[in-house]
Amino acid sequence: MKLKTMLSWISNIVTTVLIILLLLAVFIVISSRAAGGEPSLFGYQFKTVLSGSMEPEMQTGSVILIEQAENTAEFNKGDVITFKTKENLLITHRIIEVQNKGQSYITQGDNNNGPDVEPVLAQNIVGKYSGFTIPYAGYALHYLNTGQGAVLFLIIPGFIFLGYSAITIWRALRLIEVPKEAN
Repeated sequence: MKLKTMLSWISNIVTTVLIILLLLAVFIVISSRAAGGEPSLFGYQFKTVLSGSMEPEMQTGSVILIEQAENTAEFNKGDVITFKTKENLLITHRIIEVQNKGQSYITQGDNNNGPDVEPVLAQNIVGKYSGFTIPYAGYALHYLNTGQGAVLFLIIPGFIFLGYSAITIWRALRLIEVPKEAN
């Protein structure tokens, strides 16, 4: 009986934590979309690495955490920044030179032979790399955005959750009916 009680407590704790995480994720996405920005949590954003320009520090397909830039004129040589290009693409490269007292920066990917062609203007900087990387997680996030990924990671777990709920309700009803039969 003690094992069942302990398993019940563990199940309740895990369920509560998962529900809290789900609600937190929904809140982050809704509040970010309402504000017109990208999802962020406490001033940090997750970005997916799409090329090998920063290898070996950042592998292609990894997810990195960047700290949103408050004062874009305070970066130093050696900092890794994420910035927007004229084509509105996001690039994460290392600063190799600070120009005009932080008004523009020369950047280069660690795995590239030369610096980027265009200097990065301070107002185009999105944030600074925090040093946190989840290798290959970007591949999973990309897959989630496909139809197959949505089915696999949203609909199937939803059916599993519904099935688990139905079994739990059925067991509870069965326990309620047992004392009635004893009378």
